[in-house]
Amino acid sequence: MTTIAVLGTGIMGLPMAANLLDAGFSVRAWNRTPARARPLADRGAVVAATPSEAVLGAETVLTMLSDGPAVREVMLGLGAELGGGRLWIQASTVGTAYADEFAGLAAAQGLTYVDSPVLGTRQPAEQGALVVLASGPDQARERCAPVFDAIGSRTLWVGPAGAGSRLKLVLNSWLETLTVGTAEALSLAAALGLDPHLFLDTIRGGGLDAGYVQGKGAAMLAGEFPPSFPLSLAVKDARLVGEAAAAAGQPAPLAAAVRARYEQALAEGHGAADMAAVYRTYRN
Repeated sequence: MTTIAVLGTGIMGLPMAANLLDAGFSVRAWNRTPARARPLADRGAVVAATPSEAVLGAETVLTMLSDGPAVREVMLGLGAELGGGRLWIQASTVGTAYADEFAGLAAAQGLTYVDSPVLGTRQPAEQGALVVLASGPDQARERCAPVFDAIGSRTLWVGPAGAGSRLKLVLNSWLETLTVGTAEALSLAAALGLDPHLFLDTIRGGGLDAGYVQGKGAAMLAGEFPPSFPLSLAVKDARLVGEAAAAAGQPAPLAAAVRARYEQALAEGHGAADMAAVYRTYRN
């Protein structure tokens, strides 16, 4: 039985670890807030008090933490306890600079590094239906396949390590723009004296529709925002998009406007709600 250390069991990491258990992996889990990892103990996982304890005996380490600094802190803290050809699957959304930094860190520690952020939120994570954006050495693909099959419905190998994080930023830019666009369209409909449900009804099933728009739009109109993906993390991701675009010399004025809208929602106190709560910046 392969043992995998899952470092980070929040909204995404917890169901990912549960699906790894269901797939027959031995899981050793750690989370900065221990209570969030405890449900895994009832399913047979070892819940460790520290990252160092979690990686004991693990052939694979999977990081699913909030951001690049958190990943760096945890992995540097492990130091000489890693190495020996272990596989490091880095699934957090960290941006381009950290993805490249972690490649160097892995090489220095003797790890096989696969940069593999995932596309999806809480429900796809619970269903094992994430899309894995994998990037790294070809020889790591066979080792990664059982892990990716357990947590996702589709794996795309997109290039050398770091390409996965770059593609994730492109996708996040589009998703965040789509969410803000939905919020603005619904708000405009209401301002023009229309029932905003008419917008969702009109596009439903046609070429302008998307399941994502219907789901987020329904949440906006219901005024209910349980966090499938917290707005605070959407702000983090929007900032990563802006940093990557600036570093590449690519103008991204739309992404900047979208980021400003999320930052306004964060300033208004909606950080713990789902990212769809950006709608409140219009309704206010």
